[in-house]
Amino acid sequence: MKTPIQQSSAQPIPHITPEHILVVKRDILFASEPAWHGLKNVDIDAYLTLIQTHKEFLPRPDMELDETYKQIIPYLVFRHNDRYFLMQRSNKASETRLQSKYTLGIGGHVRAEDLQEGSTLFDWARREFHEEVAYSGNLTITSLGMLNDDSNEVGKVHIGLVLLLEGDSDQISVQEELKSGELFTLEECATYADRMETWSHIIFKSLKI
Repeated sequence: MKTPIQQSSAQPIPHITPEHILVVKRDILFASEPAWHGLKNVDIDAYLTLIQTHKEFLPRPDMELDETYKQIIPYLVFRHNDRYFLMQRSNKASETRLQSKYTLGIGGHVRAEDLQEGSTLFDWARREFHEEVAYSGNLTITSLGMLNDDSNEVGKVHIGLVLLLEGDSDQISVQEELKSGELFTLEECATYADRMETWSHIIFKSLKI
């Protein structure tokens, strides 16, 4: 007697579309001057226009390995009365290379849906800031410059648009993604400098000058 053929109960694996993020070709970003190291005071309006003109949204897994592109990362630094909000990332942070590190910046990738018609990277910065921290007060946003660090594999595929968010209130605290956060003077931040993530350490040294 033949045994009936049993159908597999395994379900098909759903296709997951990778996240598409904002990138610009490296040779376009550095067309007018060679790539620098560190935080550079630049004509931010010119760079914003360049990004807007040449922006692409490409799969993040591919971009993490493609050094011909730079991922555009707005990096937000909060200050109130000469004190800076220094945060510590969770030991379960999604980016394993940054787990438990101290940071002066809130940053993230920008997706196509983040830049709807008429929306700017400054608008994105406000939304991202309020998603990452709890803050009650007003904000003014200015640019500290563009941050480039090609000294490591991560830095080679990212560039930071560093924004200073000046607050009129000290009522600020971290949300779930961060372990802790506190307002410190630059002198107090120095205690944590050797435990800061690379970009924050570069910014810290620039702010001290």
